[in-house]
Amino acid sequence: MKGQETSSLPAPAVSRRTRSRWTPAARLALAILTFIVFVEFWKQLGNSFSSKFLSKKSKFQKCSIDTYLATGLEFLKTAEQPPLEEYILRRNNLAKALVEDEIDAFVVEPGYTFSYYANVTQPQWEVWEPEERPFLMVLRPETLSNGSIVANTSFLVPHFEEVRARLLGMPFEDEISTVVYEEHWDPYTTLWTAPMWGEKLSPKLMVDEEMRDFIARGLSMNGFTVVGLSGEVEAVRQIKTEREIGILRAVNTGTVEAIRAMRQCLYRGVTENEVQEVLDNTMRASGLDPFFDIVEFAESAALPHGGHDGTRKLKPGDFVLIDVGSHLYGYSSDVCRTFYPPFFPSPPPPESNVTEKMSVWQLVLDAQAASVRAMVPNATAASVDIAARTVIEDAGYGEYFTHRLGHSLGIKAHESPYLNKGNVASKLRPGMVFTSEPGVYVLGKFGVRHEDILVVKDDGEAENISGGFAKNPWTP
Repeated sequence: MKGQETSSLPAPAVSRRTRSRWTPAARLALAILTFIVFVEFWKQLGNSFSSKFLSKKSKFQKCSIDTYLATGLEFLKTAEQPPLEEYILRRNNLAKALVEDEIDAFVVEPGYTFSYYANVTQPQWEVWEPEERPFLMVLRPETLSNGSIVANTSFLVPHFEEVRARLLGMPFEDEISTVVYEEHWDPYTTLWTAPMWGEKLSPKLMVDEEMRDFIARGLSMNGFTVVGLSGEVEAVRQIKTEREIGILRAVNTGTVEAIRAMRQCLYRGVTENEVQEVLDNTMRASGLDPFFDIVEFAESAALPHGGHDGTRKLKPGDFVLIDVGSHLYGYSSDVCRTFYPPFFPSPPPPESNVTEKMSVWQLVLDAQAASVRAMVPNATAASVDIAARTVIEDAGYGEYFTHRLGHSLGIKAHESPYLNKGNVASKLRPGMVFTSEPGVYVLGKFGVRHEDILVVKDDGEAENISGGFAKNPWTP
């Protein structure tokens, strides 16, 4: 008993001494450490779980981007940021057009056309909103001693904004020339009294199509003769330079390649909205900047420009219609493809009942091919539309081709001239770039559209600059 008492007494004393070492602060620290270890454990477990069970959409996006990047992005090689010389060429081309049209000056405010000639967009000048104080670029033709015609450019600008205008870094060789006005002056009278007009009493101005009405009226009521955009001046932007075509080729081919890459990764049950998000992120992986994306499955595609809420889920046998655009160096893509998802077999099983859809898909492609053959110099815009429309009408689907064949394309997605059967006045010239986008839309059933970008050549049919035409519903 005595030995047992001796051996059992120290234990409680040791236990009390050990517990006494843990102060409240130490116990708090131990609790925090235990919590951190616990959180990290579950975090690692969660990462392991998520990598093993990654969401379908995440896998879809990774597959799409990886497939896109695996192409090597060769299409980007044709694109070059327009240098100073490109803007000088554009302005000088405009000066020659002004002489031909017998116009004293071309006037434009910040926007797409201002960007074309001086690389400044409206948000770059007025990030908040277009305001009431005119900031105008005035381009006049000047004949040099050697007989060549060049652009002489001035800017009407509020006095307090003059320094900011100079800081825009517009592409000019020399310091920009300005005509300034104070807040209490009439800006249009200020421009009219500027010495640039010499002895002309009522200089003839051509205003850009994007000019706001109050500015055009202000000019016309204060000494100027104002006319709208037309003639050779309008044609300057319509006829693309080689650098412009290089950028348009890159951005449109890159957009089509993104669609093709994304298509290979589609899965049953994905929604239209999810496809839109993944496709946009896929294009961003190459440096393109998406600005619109229409994704429609099955009968949703019977509305050419969408309108449904994007929640429709993809099923075998559904057509996928995608119309999408991106920007590169300020230039637009605008392409469309209609196709089957990769999990729908080729040829389709007999029970799928897709005979009509397959037939219409080929019909629309045939109509596009007819438009390409008609897209030659001196053809009217109307004749190109009619060439495609006739193919669809002869097949009995004329009432379902509800929009024009196409439009020009450049720094805007939609530019003039427009390919519709009523436009008999506009004639095609080499260097013009158009969409060809025939379609058939059967409400409640399906829609099909093919859209490619074509440049009018000096002779022969137009050239595809959007990565090649679709081949079949499984090879868009």
